[in-house]
Amino acid sequence: MHAHLKPSLGLFLGLKILGLILISSLLLSACGFQLRGMAQLSFQKIFIQGSTLSMSKDLKKSLETNGVKVVTDSEDAELMLEFLTEETDKRILSIGGDGKVSEYALSYQVSFRTRAATNPLWGEVQTVQASRNFSYSDANLLGKADEEVMLMSDMQKDAMRELLRRLTAIKLNAK
Repeated sequence: MHAHLKPSLGLFLGLKILGLILISSLLLSACGFQLRGMAQLSFQKIFIQGSTLSMSKDLKKSLETNGVKVVTDSEDAELMLEFLTEETDKRILSIGGDGKVSEYALSYQVSFRTRAATNPLWGEVQTVQASRNFSYSDANLLGKADEEVMLMSDMQKDAMRELLRRLTAIKLNAK
């Protein structure tokens, strides 16, 4: 009699787990959660000019992942992207009672402009930026230096994703 109960108990647990997975999936999709997919870009070839930025390599990889070829000759491009400036800033956000820095604010900013290869006029200069605050302590100097590098890298990735979203918004005329 006990042997007969074990398979049905396993089946019951399996169905219960499957039900929880389905409910979780429905709740996640209902709140708008969506895995990052490919960007819907209206061009297949881009020429990048101007300054080489710290995020240039990651941007090129991301564009290629999204089916866009970064070309080396502007004649082959459908869209032109020009990087104008890249700025990083670190400023004191707060000072403790002992007169030592206790918090910093980091910022990262990139200015760029775009134009269709068939258009001689550049679009407006656009800026993407990111900022982070972090606490600081002289007692943990090496750890805080590593944290600053990590935060700067995160800000560059955020700016790159925002730049990619802005490129997604560009709709080139059909040829």
